[in-house]
Amino acid sequence: QVQLVESGGGLVQTGGSLRLSCVVSGFSLDTYSIGWSRQAPGKEREGVICISATNSTTYYGDSVQGRFTISRDNTRNTVWLQMNSLKPEDTGVYRCAARWARCGNHLRDFGSWGQGTQVTVSS
Repeated sequence: QVQLVESGGGLVQTGGSLRLSCVVSGFSLDTYSIGWSRQAPGKEREGVICISATNSTTYYGDSVQGRFTISRDNTRNTVWLQMNSLKPEDTGVYRCAARWARCGNHLRDFGSWGQGTQVTVSS
């Protein structure tokens, strides 16, 4: 059974940092890309960042470039999203999902998304 479980969210002040984890099970992570999306209250879900099976990074939009990085450890079935210099507009539920090999161009290119972890950035 394919599962992706996010953790690491919380409440942080503007300028702070958080590291989110996405732990996968039911498939071999080494041939999959992992993408992160987020959804703020009252807004549509948007893509944030993705790491491919070959460790290349894709940013979806400019809002997190220079502040967010993504990494993976296939032996631990885990992908991390390091978020620095957080802003109130980064608030939302962050979810991860898998796609074979390369990162997708759209959220619909990915498989099922995890339940998510809440990130709240206070001003």
